[in-house]
Formats: sequence, C-alpha cells, structure tokens
Amino acid sequence: MKTPKRLQPLLDDGLIDEVLTQLMSGKEAQVYVVRCGEEVRCAKVFKEAKQRSFKQAVQYQEGRKERNSRRARAMAKKTRYGQKEQEQAWLSAEVDALYRLAAADVRVPKPYGFVDGVLLMEMITEADGHVAPRLDDVTLTHEQALAYHAKVIEDVVKMLCAGLIHGDLSEFNVLVDADGPVIIDLPQAVDAAGNNSAEAMLERDVNNMRAYFGRFAPELLDTHYAKEMWALYESGELHPDRQLTGYFELDSHIADVDELMEVIDDAKEEEAERQARIRGDDDDPDAPSY
Repeated sequence: MKTPKRLQPLLDDGLIDEVLTQLMSGKEAQVYVVRCGEEVRCAKVFKEAKQRSFKQAVQYQEGRKERNSRRARAMAKKTRYGQKEQEQAWLSAEVDALYRLAAADVRVPKPYGFVDGVLLMEMITEADGHVAPRLDDVTLTHEQALAYHAKVIEDVVKMLCAGLIHGDLSEFNVLVDADGPVIIDLPQAVDAAGNNSAEAMLERDVNNMRAYFGRFAPELLDTHYAKEMWALYESGELHPDRQLTGYFELDSHIADVDELMEVIDDAKEEEAERQARIRGDDDDPDAPSY
C-alpha cells in the first residue's frame, strides 16, 4: 500500500521496511501492519490533539511525574511550549506503561520503540498468524469465560502492584490470542498512588470485565474483585501472586442522620463563637477582654 506520510520517516531511517496494510482507525490513533526485516509488527500512529476525540482529561493525568522542572512549569502555565510538551507527555505515556508492564509480566504487546508520534510494537496474532480478535468479537464458553476473567484479574493485580491502572479497560481494549487475553491501549494509564480517582477507575475497569465475562459465567456478577484488591493495595498486602477470592464484605452501616446534624450544628456554633471573639463583639458574653 501507499506509505502514509507519518510512517515515511521510519521507512527512510530503516526502522520499518514496508507498510503492509491498515489494521484499524480509532478515536486516538491509526494502526498499520508493517514489516521489519523478517518480522511483522504494528505501527500505532497517534493522531494530533485536534483530531482526537479522546480528551486528555486532567483526571487521567493527575499524579504523572515530570522530572524536568522547566518543562513542568511550562506545562502548568499552558504556554505554547508547555502545550507541546504536554502533548508529548501524553503520547509517551503508553510507551512508558508498556515497558513498565512488560517488565511486570503483564500480558501486553511488546514495545519496540517510539519515534515522532509512532509506536512500534508486537502484533498480537492467533495461532494461524491472523490478527487476534478483540474480546468483544469472541464467543466464549462458560469455562473460557472463567479462565479469561481470572487471567485479566491476575494482570490487573500485577498492573496495580506496578503502580498503574489501565483507566479505560473494557472488552474493546483486550485482544485474545492462542494463550488468552492481551491488554492493549494504555495512553490514559493512571498512576495508582498519585491520582485521587485511582480507586474509582480501578473499580470501573474491573467491573467492566465482570459485566462482560458475566454474560457467559453469571456467577462472576456476584464478585467484588476491585474492592478486594484495592483494600489489599491500601494496606500494603497486595503482591503479584496474591490469590484473590472475589469476596468483599460491603459496608452496610446506615449513617445516623440525627447524630451527623448534631455534629454539624456544634461545628457551626463553635465557628460563630470564634468569629465573635475575633471581632471582639461586646454583645458576646464569652468574648475575652483585651
């Protein structure tokens, strides 16, 4: 096929030898099948910010570390340079996450490099060499659903132990090869320790998987893996080979509204007295004399 403009520099530099076909076009990137020597790989070409429909929400970026202080200040001030660096940081996030998760033994595509907004990575295939389907395109038996769900939960635990949460995990971001699920699409990966929304995003990711696999194995719908793993994570007891049960005792305590209102009223009264003392209010019998 005709070489896309964004891939031409990689072809010129010998990083790829041939563009074979376009694999898909999504909300944030276009993916091509390319030949690198004797190997067939994927080239993920990220779209420019103005062309992407996926928003770089502050909710996802919170907690990401920027080591270069000048760059960090520019990004905070949203200068033209800062916006350019913010865009680069967003694009680099998936590459960083892939290397980090591959090292943590999470099943993700192996990354081979990132050049000019293009990510070169392993192409996930079936046993016959064809491109692996998305989880959403696969019909599962009851046994497969249980096994695949267990594998995804195992990988989510490994991700969390590595300090990351996918942030957008669903049946559309998981491929299925001969060995089972492979997690993909990580530009919005969330810092587990530094993001205030981390727990909510983890729960959404895990519950998305529960809902999907629960179509084929209904007993999974009664599990609470997200709450269980987050509780273990917060207590420092979560590790990659930790065996989870899926059971979590939810807090069924009903708040005492009357008691809560009494606390609020007491706080208001204390604040009123404090303000009166500050003003030196003569009408306040408890106000100290100065």
